[in-house]
Amino acid sequence: MNPFEYKRAEQEQAAIDAIVGGKYAKFLAGGTNLIDLMKSGVQTPSRLVDINRVPLTNIEHTPDGGLRLGALARNSDTANHPLVRKNYPLLSQAILSGASPQLRNLATNGGNLLQRTRCAYFMDPAFAKCNKRSPGSGCGAREGIHRRHAIFGASEQCIAVHPSDMAVALIALGASVRVRGQKGERMIPIADFHRLPGNTPQLDTNLQADELILSIDLPPSPYAAHYHYLKIRDRASYDFALVSVAAALEMPSGMIHSARLALGGVAHKPWRAEKAEALLAGKQPNTAAFEAAAKEALSGAQPLPQNAYKVELARRAIVRAFTLTGGVA
Repeated sequence: MNPFEYKRAEQEQAAIDAIVGGKYAKFLAGGTNLIDLMKSGVQTPSRLVDINRVPLTNIEHTPDGGLRLGALARNSDTANHPLVRKNYPLLSQAILSGASPQLRNLATNGGNLLQRTRCAYFMDPAFAKCNKRSPGSGCGAREGIHRRHAIFGASEQCIAVHPSDMAVALIALGASVRVRGQKGERMIPIADFHRLPGNTPQLDTNLQADELILSIDLPPSPYAAHYHYLKIRDRASYDFALVSVAAALEMPSGMIHSARLALGGVAHKPWRAEKAEALLAGKQPNTAAFEAAAKEALSGAQPLPQNAYKVELARRAIVRAFTLTGGVA
């Protein structure tokens, strides 16, 4: 691990000032991903700014009836919070499907959004080719093992996938990320927070270098009754998704009034299928409707030889997730 300077901040502005003052500085919260990357030499920050004492742990109602999740609230506290379990059970289910209890007790909401891909070519500096780690070096996964990689939104530069389960539920629920930097505070819709790789795969998000995540804000949700988060993985626990599905239905009178569908493990960012959602509106909740939505959701997939199985896996997972919402006639 490289030498680094350590600073502790207890207020938002102090944390922002400290990050601005250091070349390649990083905020440190739970550290469940960052410390591993530092140990392997993938990330070599010159300064760590410890923000664990900054008061950003509250989970509370917003004026519009939504919910504000403090960026430093632990994943386990968020998943088990009464307001989350009651009004956003899809989010609770997604968080609890990720990592292990020990990691969820330490990992924070903001850190969860910022975790980096687990692509082996990125995680191990022994592989010289990784445009995400070393821009211009090539993409080792394209020429090598890419069984777990993207079928949507990839580029010639990178085919890695985003690993978060929490973020998949958040994009389905229409969340926004509240951030603050030297230029003030702003809201970033979760759909615009993460980036596709394009020609700049080293940039995972649209967060500026001096910006601190303050909270994740959820709008009021009509999806507390009919929902399911389905995660398909190689191991039964403590593994990242090959494909995951966040599915929710609003059915005030037995018919589908609106739907939400988001996929994980298939792209460089959580992947929302809005055309498939629209296809379900006004339909009876049955297998035929869910099959049609799945077909639409996967119509733009561009798999590679080793991950072509993900298309069929995702199709079946979408139908299964919607079936498990409890809404099948």
